[in-house]
Amino acid sequence: MGLLARIRKEWFIIGIVLVILSAKLQPSVGVRGGPLKPEITIAYFAVSLIFFNSGLSLKTEELTSALLHVRLHLFVQSFTLVFFPLAVWLLLRVLALTAIDQWLLRGLQTVSCMPPPVSSAVILTKAVGGNEAAAIFNSAFGSFLGIIVTPVLLLLFLGSSSSVPFSSIFSQLFMTVVVPLILGQVCRGFLRECLERRKPPFGTVSSAVLLMIIYTTFCDTFSNPNIELDATSLLLVVLIIFSIQVSFMLLTFAFSTRSGSGFSPADTVAIVFCSTHKSLTLGIPMLKIVFEGYEHLSLISVPLLIYHPAQILLGSILVPTIRTWMTSRQKAVKLSTLQPI
Repeated sequence: MGLLARIRKEWFIIGIVLVILSAKLQPSVGVRGGPLKPEITIAYFAVSLIFFNSGLSLKTEELTSALLHVRLHLFVQSFTLVFFPLAVWLLLRVLALTAIDQWLLRGLQTVSCMPPPVSSAVILTKAVGGNEAAAIFNSAFGSFLGIIVTPVLLLLFLGSSSSVPFSSIFSQLFMTVVVPLILGQVCRGFLRECLERRKPPFGTVSSAVLLMIIYTTFCDTFSNPNIELDATSLLLVVLIIFSIQVSFMLLTFAFSTRSGSGFSPADTVAIVFCSTHKSLTLGIPMLKIVFEGYEHLSLISVPLLIYHPAQILLGSILVPTIRTWMTSRQKAVKLSTLQPI
């Protein structure tokens, strides 16, 4: 693959690095009260645009075929929104005894509270040849569920950043997340044929807006001289993130392939990716709302910014291995059904 093709493919990851460097060089541009006015443009317009875009792109009509696979959906949602946060909370009780930066550790807890992403789990499931319909349903349903569950989990495990009342947080979430999402779905109903024919770059639009949110978040950080990022803590957090991902992928694989589970090999592929992936697109805007004005917001955001490329990298590396396993299992199941009793 040529350099330009690689840049085109990985432009979002490169973009994250560039906006963080830009924020470091000139933090006054994107700071609260600065020329960009992020307290208005980001808090309301940018976040609303992301969720309107999600509502416009979400193909709810494709989810009906997967709707009745209740056991699979229950497994994925309970793992990602119940087991995952609790397991990380217990792990952090131990890690709190170490010298790792406490704000990065809190960031790990925020990662655990996030819903599954709308895209990466589906893309990887499709690449392997797994149950794509189930992956689409769980990613979409998890995103809707996350609008309510994720802020509750964040407030439960971390508490609010300031004196902002619970009702105020949810009213802002409703106006900037729920309403745009519903409007997007309504507009999709009228524009479905046009959208399917033209195929607008929904993912690119959301990613570009997300880069703007990340930029202003780090502008706030670099404009505060009291905040420093410890390199050793950052390296340890990267290792912890990869360890969590590998461990949870193995755990979901073991549970979904045990005898009597009732899951097919294709189901297992969807379960492994949907249960362990976390949404950056939904996560960063939600953190921006729940922890608005928090001086350590960017440090709390760092583990999520690491988790996103890490899950795509790890998933992409494992695609050939998982595909080989799924194909061999499907052949074995097919042969066993053809054998005479």
